[in-house]
Amino acid sequence: MTEHILEIKNLTFSVDEKEILSNISFQVKKGELVTISGPSGSGKSTLLKLVANMLPITSGNILFNNQSMTEYQPTVYRQAVSYFFQSPVLFGETVRDNLSFPYEIRQIEFDKEHAISLLKDVQLDQSFLDKKITSLSGGEKQRVAFVRNLLFLPEVLLLDEVTSALDEENSQIIHSIISKLNKENNVTILWITHDRNEYLTSNRRLFIEDGLLKEDTHE
Repeated sequence: MTEHILEIKNLTFSVDEKEILSNISFQVKKGELVTISGPSGSGKSTLLKLVANMLPITSGNILFNNQSMTEYQPTVYRQAVSYFFQSPVLFGETVRDNLSFPYEIRQIEFDKEHAISLLKDVQLDQSFLDKKITSLSGGEKQRVAFVRNLLFLPEVLLLDEVTSALDEENSQIIHSIISKLNKENNVTILWITHDRNEYLTSNRRLFIEDGLLKEDTHE
């Protein structure tokens, strides 16, 4: 029997009585890479934010490892199911401030060597630890944010158009990380993208339009 890490059941989300997503259901197997596409405003980001427990569900349910999302402590759930924004959200003054934060909330000592190793994976050397956030380019900020999310590997990674604002070089670096996480670390990934090449690299493809979900079988 195949293990489903996520089950979305009859999910509906409304704002002021207007349905943004309508009766969506699908399952995701552990270790799958699922890409999601569709027109702007169709509800793609809303879907990921619901899965990330960042918005209240109007009706339906989301199961994570066969347990309702709402039964988890929010901090426990968000460590297991990690949402990555299109625009990187960094805080504090330096890169170190950002990379030490996941350790602080777990009340354990900052593992500098692990952080440096991950920085090197995204082609940033250890000198970046003490660089000021204001001195970083957009691509560097995105890579630092990626490293912060991966210091403690989530079970599920939700990616919201993470390469849309990046140049080709930075996009390829992020692509490589995503592929490694999925293939070598068995991280389950849901990835919103408008890039056709990214869209076609996945195990499964979903298409959202007007709040409705379709399985895309087009090759």
